[in-house]
Formats: sequence, structure tokens, C-alpha cells
Amino acid sequence: MTDHTVDLVVIGSGPGGYVAAIRAAQLGLKTAIVERDALGGVCLNWGCIPTKALLRTSEIYTNMKHAEEFGLKADNIGFDIEKVVKRSRKVAGKLSGGIGYLMKKNKIAVIEGEARLEKGSAAPIVKVKTKGGEDTVKAKHVILATGARARTIPQAGLEPDGKFVWTAKEAMVPDIMPKSLLVIGSGAIGIEFASFYNALGAEVTIVEMLDRILPVEDKEISSFADKAFQKQGMKIMTGAQVEKLDTSGKLAKATIKTKDGKSETVEAERVVLAVGIVGNTENLGLEAVGAKVDRGHIVVDEWLSTGVPGLYAIGDVVGAPWLAHKASHEGVICVEKIAGVKDVHPLDVTNIPGCTYCQPQIASVGLTEDKAKEAGHKVKVGRFPFNGNGKAIALGEPEGLVKTVFDAETGELLGAHMVGAEVTELIQGFGLAKSAELVEQDLMHAIFPHPTLSEMMHESVLDAYGRVMHI
Repeated sequence: MTDHTVDLVVIGSGPGGYVAAIRAAQLGLKTAIVERDALGGVCLNWGCIPTKALLRTSEIYTNMKHAEEFGLKADNIGFDIEKVVKRSRKVAGKLSGGIGYLMKKNKIAVIEGEARLEKGSAAPIVKVKTKGGEDTVKAKHVILATGARARTIPQAGLEPDGKFVWTAKEAMVPDIMPKSLLVIGSGAIGIEFASFYNALGAEVTIVEMLDRILPVEDKEISSFADKAFQKQGMKIMTGAQVEKLDTSGKLAKATIKTKDGKSETVEAERVVLAVGIVGNTENLGLEAVGAKVDRGHIVVDEWLSTGVPGLYAIGDVVGAPWLAHKASHEGVICVEKIAGVKDVHPLDVTNIPGCTYCQPQIASVGLTEDKAKEAGHKVKVGRFPFNGNGKAIALGEPEGLVKTVFDAETGELLGAHMVGAEVTELIQGFGLAKSAELVEQDLMHAIFPHPTLSEMMHESVLDAYGRVMHI
């Protein structure tokens, strides 16, 4: 048993937690971080990073199959799924180790174990169940960054079993390379796994309850992606619901109610359940200290305070959007507010870019066209296709679209939406523009290098105002 006295203790070492701890250390706060598993949390170990390693493999494999189009020869193309997974795990391990280095560099105490809160005279006291017993951490401030886990469906046959029914974690370390795959849910997680396994040859079916896939994206982008995925061989069922899943045989047999009210049976070797996430709020002692939980997420104000003196929460555990970079930004806001840094601003969620790393990639920031109109804006909309861009054609990536949405009266950039090669790298240009509150003239006057994919960003702005050059 060890007693620790610090200025700040962070519970959870994912992108929200470890960034909050580093920023606190930079500001001179004596800091500790508690982690029950591996440093880096789900993102580095079982989410963002290892999935991108897998998707990079599938991207290279797809390009190899089209080698002849580039004047190259590649015979007997294949893959070893064990080696594919091994590389992904190696990448995750390297980055998790890197977080350990950052903790040492910033003199942040790392406490391994399971934390719970107890009432204290000021901020809650943190009790940590460790391998050697129980540590006590007394701090002026406590930040909960406990993340989230896959949401499950409370329905017979649909519970993840680690064999037939996978969550994202099992899908990252498959026991077999399935010949057929049923993906339930078409958000970023579901679409990324659908894209990975489809590229490696699986027969993929996607089932989505809503009327379109990628429902948080702009309708035009969703429609474009839908057509691209179907062209790649995926079967997409929207407005549909899995009513029953039978895993008693050699294949999982799903009974699906289609949008026309009929029933259809789909058989698959494996099923990926990707229907969202729910915050890790259990067994933390939240009720004992008076923190509120609403629909699986901790309730906080604009400064990430729970309302309990000295207790804050950030990242996935406080709700959508469930993105690593949102968690990190919240961590910085929270710590800087605690430390009394001047000019700290609450998070504006419309400035948070979202990325989906499928083929083709999808990225967006701000309001969709429909949401902008619902908010009362008169809009000007610009579009530019990838097949009008020289770099895209030279890359052999002529399929895609860049779309921008402006307020017709003020010129404010309300949103930007993209589908196509490398758009997850391009989107931050519009993210900066939104954060800096640039208007259409600022973007028109900016000089974009040639030949680059970024020129399409410029052209989409010009198109919104009737000045497009290359279509």
C-alpha cells in the first residue's frame, strides 16, 4: 500500500487522459495517472492506431491488385492474415511504450490498477486496487478519462461471444480470415471493418437501421460512399434490422427485417457488432461522490466539471463525438482551466473534424447542408469532383468529391465534407479555416500548391460562388 499526494490525478491513460496529464505537468502541477490496462487506452491499443495499420495493409493489397494499370507486374498476390495482425499489434505496442516514455519525461507518476472514488474533505479521494494491495491518492483535482466500450444489443444471439459475434476488439485479432462477414451498424467503426475485410476478399453485408449508411455524414457523401462500396462488391441493407441471429451451426444465420417489411436470411462466418459505444462509468464510485450519469455518460459543464468539487471528466465517457482528438482537446481545456490559464475557450464541437479510414476515405467538419438549413442559414454550396484534379488522376484516384457549405449572407464556412483518397489528411485545412473563422474571401485568396489534391478544396469554394475554374 502506498499513499500519494499530488495536485492532479487522472484516471485513464487514453488520448484524453495522457494528454491532460502532460499538459498539467507542463503547467507545473504534480501529476499522477491511473491505468488498469495498457498505457494509451483503447485508442492506441485496440482502436484508432491498430485499425489504421490493418487498413493500410488492405490499401496496399488493393493497389497491388491494380499494379498493371501503373505499368507494373505483381504476380501471385496474396496475404498472411497472421502476419497482417502481427504488424498491427506491433505498431500498437510501440506507441503504447511511447506513452510510458512521455510519462517519465514529464515526471508523471503512473499507478497501475483499478480506481474508484470516495468522498474527501475537498476533492474525492482515489483508491486504487493494485497487484500489491490498495494505494490511496489524495489530489486537489481528479479527472476521469475512463473512455468507453462497445455497445451491445440485449437480444438473444446478438451478444458478442468472441467467436461468431465480434466487437471491434475481436475483429482486430481474427481467429480466421472469414470468407463472409455481416457488419451490423454503418458508423465509422463498422464501415472501416467492412472495408478492410472486403478488400481482403470477404463477402461483406452491411445492415443499417437508418435510411442511409454513415448517417452523421452529409447525404451526398453518404450516397457517394454507398455507390463506391457496392461497386467494390459489398451488399448494403439500409432501413433494416437484425431480428434474430442463430449461431448454433457452422455459420451465423441472421434473420433481417428489410425496409419493405419482409424478412431475409443472411449467412456469414463472422458478425461484427458496431452499434456505437457506451461510457465506462461503472464501479467508479460516482454515486458515492454525487456525480451524475445520463444514458451511460458522465454529465459535465462546458469546462468539463461534474459539479462535484474537484472532479472533472473528459473524452468518450462524457459523450459524443467519440473521437480521440476531441478527448485530447477536452483534456487541455480542463487542465488549463484548473491551472488558471488565461484565454481558455470552451470546446466548439462544430470545429471537430471527423474521419473514416475506409476506401474511399471520408472526412468532414462542421454542419452538413441539411443541418445548416435546419439551423436557419441560407446557404451557398460548392462541389468539386476528384476527376477534375490532375493530381488525383495521376495517383489513379479519380473517384471522389469535395463539398463546402457557406452562409450565403456572411460568407462563414459552415461545413466541409469529402470522400476520396487522402481526405482524412486534407480536412484539417477546413478545420483551421473554421477555427480561425475565415470567410469565403479568405479561402479564395489563399494560394494552394499545384499539383495537389488540396486544390480541390480551393475549387469547391470557388464553385460555391460561381467562380470554379476546372470543371
